[in-house]
Amino acid sequence: MNQELSKKLEKLEKEMQKPDFWQDKEKAQIAIKEINALKAQLTGKSKYDKGDAVLTLFSGAGGDDAEDWTYILFEMYRKFAETNNWDVKILHQHQSESGGLKNITFEITGKGVYGILKNESGVHRLVRISPFSAKKLRHTSFALLEVIPKFVAPEEIEISEKDIRIELSKAGGPGGQNVNKRETAVRIVHLSTNIAVHIDSERSQSQNKERALEILKSKLYKYKLLQQEKEKETMKISKIVDAEWGHQIRSYVFHPYKLVRDHRTGIETSDVESILGGELNKFIEAEKQL
Repeated sequence: MNQELSKKLEKLEKEMQKPDFWQDKEKAQIAIKEINALKAQLTGKSKYDKGDAVLTLFSGAGGDDAEDWTYILFEMYRKFAETNNWDVKILHQHQSESGGLKNITFEITGKGVYGILKNESGVHRLVRISPFSAKKLRHTSFALLEVIPKFVAPEEIEISEKDIRIELSKAGGPGGQNVNKRETAVRIVHLSTNIAVHIDSERSQSQNKERALEILKSKLYKYKLLQQEKEKETMKISKIVDAEWGHQIRSYVFHPYKLVRDHRTGIETSDVESILGGELNKFIEAEKQL
């Protein structure tokens, strides 16, 4: 793959050296954009690395334990954001009856957030004595994390009205506080991929729709990259069934011993509490070297 990209880049750079390269300005600009994109792919960097990110956590296999695990992971990333002086805003969450999270979407705003967190995408596995088991049995739970850039340039992804389905509902609130609310919450489904975005954090329906479309474009951008890189088997966006055994990028073990292990880098630590407290730098730095 890298060899093909290198050859393509070399060919374009040779074209750029030709004396008549700038005669067709529009064609030249397209070529330069392609050159920059190829360089970014070869260096493993995205043009969105310096920007903000939107994270979505889905509970996977494991029932109440998985939903509790999803909440624990949200807190871990929230604390990591705090240590970096980043801002966190919840865009939508679906809480479970047991107090966990079926899913949650939140944005993290700060310098270089996407570049730092993008490799956290994947399945996170938890092994512990279940607090929901009367017999105190050991339980394995899974949650899927998706990390996308907050904004994607308009030319990257185009969405027309015929490509999507828009659903409206009342914005949720604890204790039945949504009874008198207008239908401000917006859910947009991209029909061909079935990728969905649900936003209820803004004040008006139009603001929620605009935000949902922005995030949908980012999701489709990430989906496009995954297809190009043939990585659909490691993370299928919005396919919660994939959050199960065999797909995990990292395991967090509480019992019979304490260990957090990253399966891609081999980095591990027995200090589970500090990791869940947001101390993720050792994993993130190792992931950058992949």
